[in-house]
Amino acid sequence: MSKDQQQATTHFGYRDVPVERKQQLVDEVFSSVAKRYDIMNDMMSLGVHRLWKRHFVATSGIRPTDRVLDLAGGTGDIAALLHNRMRGRGQIVLADINAEMLAVGRNRLQDRGLVSGIEYAQVNAQQLPFPDQYFNAVTIAFGLRNVTDKPAALAEMHRVLKPGGKVLILEFSQVRDELPRKLYDWYSFNVLPKLGAAIANDADSYQYLAESIRKHPPQEALKTMLLEAGFAAADYRNLSGGMVAIHRGVTG
Repeated sequence: MSKDQQQATTHFGYRDVPVERKQQLVDEVFSSVAKRYDIMNDMMSLGVHRLWKRHFVATSGIRPTDRVLDLAGGTGDIAALLHNRMRGRGQIVLADINAEMLAVGRNRLQDRGLVSGIEYAQVNAQQLPFPDQYFNAVTIAFGLRNVTDKPAALAEMHRVLKPGGKVLILEFSQVRDELPRKLYDWYSFNVLPKLGAAIANDADSYQYLAESIRKHPPQEALKTMLLEAGFAAADYRNLSGGMVAIHRGVTG
């Protein structure tokens, strides 16, 4: 590793950390919260995250016979919704870099009897172990902001998609109006860490999650990143006033 690489830094929430250290820190966050991740999501969003996810899958245009990679699939919410949409006919690869999150997702889906057409893979989004032009669609919900090198990950998503394939990204984004944005910021930095401490015994991880949202590229910037990654077209739709957005990139 060169001296420049050794000195390179990136953000971990509001902290600057060495690039090679960030993934370990993110892993520690999700290993810590894996078993209570869904409970915390319900508490943090008052259950609205489930509506966002349902809308995300319902408007995805994914067909029953498609082959889909669900990146950062975590506890399996998106994979379960995809399985219902695809009626078990296609192929879903639920992938996550974190072993604890992946195990929770696998156990949850198998306990619900969702077995056919679902495979599991522990992968790094920046270096996907799949052939070129292999998937019809790639989905990633609330995971892109935790990736160290987002352009590399987007380029990998483009590589594994078939011609005419699409990436669909559901992610927290920039609230458009000032008053809701101030209320959202107050809630994120005053309530979320306290909920994390009370429910998951982990205030620091939820402080990081709140900070990571603010460091994520806003809507237009992420759209530009999709085009720079090679997608022939890109667009987005805001939900809840821009609290979250659905981005779509389509290959040529």
